[in-house]
Amino acid sequence: MAGKPDRTDRPNAPAVKVVATNRRARHEYEILETFECGLALEGYEVKSIRQGRVTIADGYAAFRGNEAFVENVHVTPYSHGDMRVIDPLRVRKLLLKRREIDHIFGKVKERGLTVVPLKMYFKGPRVKLEIGLARGKKLYDKRHDIAERDARRDIERATRSRGKRGSGD
Repeated sequence: MAGKPDRTDRPNAPAVKVVATNRRARHEYEILETFECGLALEGYEVKSIRQGRVTIADGYAAFRGNEAFVENVHVTPYSHGDMRVIDPLRVRKLLLKRREIDHIFGKVKERGLTVVPLKMYFKGPRVKLEIGLARGKKLYDKRHDIAERDARRDIERATRSRGKRGSGD
Protein backbone atom coordinates (compact mmCIF):
# COMPACT_ATOMS: atom_id res chain seq x y z
CA MET A 1 0.00 0.00 0.00
CA ALA A 2 1.81 3.02 -1.26
CA GLY A 3 -0.48 5.56 0.43
CA LYS A 4 0.38 4.73 4.06
CA PRO A 5 3.61 6.05 5.54
CA ASP A 6 5.89 3.53 7.17
CA ARG A 7 5.89 4.04 10.94
CA THR A 8 9.44 2.71 11.31
CA ASP A 9 10.85 5.78 9.51
CA ARG A 10 9.82 8.17 12.31
CA PRO A 11 12.24 8.82 15.12
CA ASN A 12 11.03 7.43 18.45
CA ALA A 13 12.50 10.05 20.75
CA PRO A 14 13.19 13.75 20.28
CA ALA A 15 16.80 14.85 20.03
CA VAL A 16 18.52 15.58 23.34
CA LYS A 17 21.08 18.40 23.50
CA VAL A 18 22.86 18.82 26.84
CA VAL A 19 23.41 22.48 27.69
CA ALA A 20 24.87 22.36 31.22
CA THR A 21 26.05 19.69 33.65
CA ASN A 22 26.78 19.87 37.34
CA ARG A 23 29.95 17.80 37.65
CA ARG A 24 30.58 19.03 41.17
CA ALA A 25 27.30 17.53 42.39
CA ARG A 26 28.51 13.98 41.73
CA HIS A 27 31.67 14.74 43.70
CA GLU A 28 29.97 16.50 46.63
CA TYR A 29 26.89 14.28 46.89
CA GLU A 30 25.87 10.65 46.64
CA ILE A 31 22.98 10.65 44.14
CA LEU A 32 20.24 8.26 45.28
CA GLU A 33 17.49 8.93 42.69
CA THR A 34 17.13 11.09 39.60
CA PHE A 35 14.05 12.77 38.14
CA GLU A 36 13.40 14.62 34.88
CA CYS A 37 11.37 17.79 35.20
CA GLY A 38 10.43 20.78 33.13
CA LEU A 39 11.09 24.41 34.00
CA ALA A 40 8.74 27.39 33.90
CA LEU A 41 10.84 29.86 31.89
CA GLU A 42 10.43 33.15 30.07
CA GLY A 43 11.15 33.33 26.33
CA TYR A 44 14.41 35.24 26.71
CA GLU A 45 15.63 32.62 29.22
CA VAL A 46 15.06 29.82 26.72
CA LYS A 47 17.05 31.72 24.09
CA SER A 48 19.88 32.34 26.54
CA ILE A 49 19.93 28.69 27.64
CA ARG A 50 20.02 27.63 23.98
CA GLN A 51 23.24 29.69 23.69
CA GLY A 52 24.64 27.78 26.68
CA ARG A 53 24.68 30.78 29.00
CA VAL A 54 23.51 28.99 32.14
CA THR A 55 25.22 27.82 35.35
CA ILE A 56 23.61 25.14 37.52
CA ALA A 57 26.56 24.32 39.80
CA ASP A 58 25.28 26.30 42.80
CA GLY A 59 21.61 25.43 42.33
CA TYR A 60 19.29 23.55 44.64
CA ALA A 61 15.58 22.78 44.86
CA ALA A 62 13.29 24.19 47.53
CA PHE A 63 9.69 23.37 48.39
CA ARG A 64 7.07 26.03 49.13
CA GLY A 65 3.55 24.93 49.76
CA ASN A 66 2.84 22.10 47.35
CA GLU A 67 5.26 23.26 44.67
CA ALA A 68 8.95 22.75 43.91
CA PHE A 69 11.28 25.55 42.82
CA VAL A 70 14.89 25.67 41.72
CA GLU A 71 16.97 28.43 43.23
CA ASN A 72 20.41 29.87 42.57
CA VAL A 73 20.53 28.77 38.91
CA HIS A 74 22.16 31.57 36.94
CA VAL A 75 20.74 32.28 33.47
CA THR A 76 22.60 35.15 31.84
CA PRO A 77 20.17 37.59 30.17
CA TYR A 78 19.78 37.10 26.43
CA SER A 79 22.22 39.37 24.61
CA HIS A 80 19.89 40.38 21.74
CA GLY A 81 16.78 40.83 23.89
CA ASP A 82 15.26 43.98 25.29
CA MET A 83 17.18 45.90 27.90
CA ARG A 84 14.81 45.61 30.86
CA VAL A 85 16.33 44.74 34.21
CA ILE A 86 16.25 40.97 34.62
CA ASP A 87 17.31 39.01 37.69
CA PRO A 88 19.55 36.17 36.42
CA LEU A 89 19.12 34.25 39.69
CA ARG A 90 15.33 34.39 39.87
CA VAL A 91 13.47 31.46 41.38
CA ARG A 92 12.03 29.15 38.70
CA LYS A 93 9.22 26.67 39.16
CA LEU A 94 9.93 22.97 38.56
CA LEU A 95 7.25 21.20 36.56
CA LEU A 96 6.76 17.83 38.24
CA LYS A 97 3.77 15.58 38.78
CA ARG A 98 2.06 15.80 42.16
CA ARG A 99 3.11 12.30 43.23
CA GLU A 100 6.74 13.03 42.27
CA ILE A 101 6.72 16.21 44.37
CA ASP A 102 5.18 14.33 47.30
CA HIS A 103 7.72 11.50 46.96
CA ILE A 104 10.73 13.84 46.81
CA PHE A 105 9.44 16.09 49.59
CA GLY A 106 8.82 13.07 51.82
CA LYS A 107 12.38 11.80 51.34
CA VAL A 108 13.86 15.25 51.96
CA LYS A 109 11.83 15.71 55.13
CA GLU A 110 12.32 12.17 56.44
CA ARG A 111 16.00 11.55 55.80
CA GLY A 112 17.47 15.03 55.58
CA LEU A 113 18.40 14.70 51.92
CA THR A 114 18.76 17.54 49.45
CA VAL A 115 17.74 18.01 45.82
CA VAL A 116 20.40 19.25 43.39
CA PRO A 117 20.27 19.91 39.63
CA LEU A 118 22.48 17.50 37.70
CA LYS A 119 21.95 18.33 34.05
CA MET A 120 20.04 20.83 31.91
CA TYR A 121 19.18 19.86 28.36
CA PHE A 122 16.80 20.38 25.48
CA LYS A 123 14.48 17.49 24.71
CA GLY A 124 13.01 18.55 21.41
CA PRO A 125 11.98 22.19 21.87
CA ARG A 126 11.56 21.91 25.65
CA VAL A 127 14.11 22.68 28.37
CA LYS A 128 14.42 19.84 30.87
CA LEU A 129 16.30 19.68 34.16
CA GLU A 130 17.53 16.43 35.65
CA ILE A 131 17.44 16.70 39.43
CA GLY A 132 18.89 14.26 41.90
CA LEU A 133 17.86 13.28 45.39
CA ALA A 134 21.23 13.45 47.12
CA ARG A 135 23.01 12.81 50.40
CA GLY A 136 26.13 14.82 51.21
CA LYS A 137 29.40 12.90 51.09
CA LYS A 138 31.91 12.94 53.90
CA LEU A 139 35.57 13.67 53.22
CA TYR A 140 36.56 10.00 53.45
CA ASP A 141 33.87 9.09 50.86
CA LYS A 142 35.36 11.61 48.43
CA ARG A 143 38.85 10.21 49.00
CA HIS A 144 37.55 6.69 48.43
CA ASP A 145 35.96 7.73 45.11
CA ILE A 146 39.17 9.42 43.97
CA ALA A 147 41.21 6.31 44.87
CA GLU A 148 38.80 4.08 42.91
CA ARG A 149 38.96 6.38 39.89
CA ASP A 150 42.77 6.39 39.96
CA ALA A 151 42.86 2.59 40.23
CA ARG A 152 40.52 2.25 37.22
CA ARG A 153 42.75 4.59 35.21
CA ASP A 154 45.85 2.59 36.11
CA ILE A 155 44.18 -0.66 35.07
CA GLU A 156 43.04 0.83 31.75
CA ARG A 157 46.51 2.25 31.13
CA ALA A 158 48.12 -1.14 31.84
CA THR A 159 45.75 -3.03 29.54
CA ARG A 160 46.29 -0.53 26.71
CA SER A 161 50.07 -0.73 26.96
CA ARG A 162 49.95 -4.55 27.10
CA GLY A 163 47.85 -4.64 23.92
CA LYS A 164 50.32 -2.40 22.05
CA ARG A 165 53.35 -4.44 23.10
CA GLY A 166 51.82 -7.78 22.18
CA SER A 167 50.85 -6.79 18.62
CA GLY A 168 54.42 -6.07 17.50
CA ASP A 169 55.54 -9.75 17.38
